[in-house]
Amino acid sequence: MTRMTSLMSRVARWLSLLALVAMTGCVNMQMYVDGTTKEVDAAQFRKTSPPHAVQVLFEFQTKGVSNARATETLKARLLEQVRQSGVFSAVGEAPVDGGALLSITLNNVPLTDNAFSKGFATGLTFGLAGSQVSDGYVCTASYGTGGGAVPIVKMARHAIHTTIGNAAAPGNATKMANADAAVTAMMHEVVSNVLNDVSNDPAFK
Repeated sequence: MTRMTSLMSRVARWLSLLALVAMTGCVNMQMYVDGTTKEVDAAQFRKTSPPHAVQVLFEFQTKGVSNARATETLKARLLEQVRQSGVFSAVGEAPVDGGALLSITLNNVPLTDNAFSKGFATGLTFGLAGSQVSDGYVCTASYGTGGGAVPIVKMARHAIHTTIGNAAAPGNATKMANADAAVTAMMHEVVSNVLNDVSNDPAFK
């Protein structure tokens, strides 16, 4: 199963330390999607009449730097979500008649300081001292139709929390089966928010 490089690179640092106590079988890792950002139902999106085609560009970033592997992993999911939104008549990566362009960036930024130290403490205590690390995600959508018009820019934020060892589940969060499921759910929710905000902007056409 595909793993998100940006998120799992942080978790991997923890796991390298926890390898010292792997034989105990007592170290546990769980992932949670933050519950603050809720999915917006596509029924709330405003559609143009008639709807038109749009070119969609997507980039995943890690601390503001392009992450090509993660971009390639998530691009198809992002395009399918925009298609299923019903906002546009056609969605693709090539330029379209009319020049409509939707650019979406998802930037992974760490929210928890000293994650390495926390993971080290968990390892030394054989998982008895739990730790939590949180990854933030800033989703920015820019939509324009060319011709010198000012683009519509919207932003939404989300987070994924990872606990290791004997740590309590974070409040207001949903437990996920693995990293791929966590990233998929997070992205779907945060993108639904920027799509909703873009489509309901008075300048959207």
